[in-house]
Amino acid sequence: MLGFNEPEFLSQMASAVALRPRIEELVDRLVDEGFDNLLLVGAGGTYAQMWPYEHLARRSSALNVRAVIAAELVASGDATLGGRSVAIFTSVTGTTDDSIRAIEYCRSRGAYTVGFTGYPESPIARNVDIALISEPKTWPFDVQLLLFMGRLLSRRGEFDGYEKLADELADIPRILVDVAERAEPAASAFAEAHKDTGYHFLIGGGNLWGFTYLYSMCILEEMQWLRTTRVHSAEFFHGSLELLEPDTSVIIFQGEDETRPLTDRAESFARRVSKDVTVFDTRDYPLIGISPEFRGLLAPLVLDTVMGRVSKHLERVRDHSLDLRRYYRVMDY
Repeated sequence: MLGFNEPEFLSQMASAVALRPRIEELVDRLVDEGFDNLLLVGAGGTYAQMWPYEHLARRSSALNVRAVIAAELVASGDATLGGRSVAIFTSVTGTTDDSIRAIEYCRSRGAYTVGFTGYPESPIARNVDIALISEPKTWPFDVQLLLFMGRLLSRRGEFDGYEKLADELADIPRILVDVAERAEPAASAFAEAHKDTGYHFLIGGGNLWGFTYLYSMCILEEMQWLRTTRVHSAEFFHGSLELLEPDTSVIIFQGEDETRPLTDRAESFARRVSKDVTVFDTRDYPLIGISPEFRGLLAPLVLDTVMGRVSKHLERVRDHSLDLRRYYRVMDY
């Protein structure tokens, strides 16, 4: 597979899975001590990656759980933030300035802070109350967040089958390698067909809305300097559909949760207008070893793996490195 370091990928994913005992110990302690609300704090991609777990909590739990933008939290404040709050942060490098400032702000308000990163000596790891460390460059954080949220909801009596889910996640590194291998032909074909496409229209919903936002902004815009529109499938018919034309590249992310019909509806309309509609659907991947009732929860992780292959092939056909930046962490701002 193009640009895919399988041993490194397996090791990184295994390091995320290996955090299960520490995550469960942490969750159990927090539940036993008691807390009133949970903030999932991020910046850019790490903010978007919190949304599936806010979504899970919102539809399953009475606990106040919200995803928040780190910089906005510091600028605007939060009346619910205090000594009975828990705030979770994720950062690949552990050096994201907005998140570092948000950790300081949360701690100044008495909140208990948790950090997931791959670097134990990074500013984020050093400044949170507890840091849970995976191998360097481990991405995404879905395994850790799903274990945390699943255990939390299970302890609250709001999620059945957590132990079964967590046991099945032990095999997720191998499962995701299989996903990557199966995605390779479609990823290569999409990139070849769109090497000169300068604008993409992305649609997703449910627990894939965060990934839709992330792939649009953090990959296509930041890493490939392409213009995009991103819209939630439930909001597609309230304005954004007017941008579709026969040659518009429409990328649809389809998962397996209860919002699937909303994305089906958007796809059906998009195909009436555009002749260039591509659907990336988690149903296309067997995920052997994962029970049917858990497949929907894994959609963000599966799509991240699939689109990781697309990204590498776009890098190839467009001769545009995914590491190239003009402004991000290049200029002061």
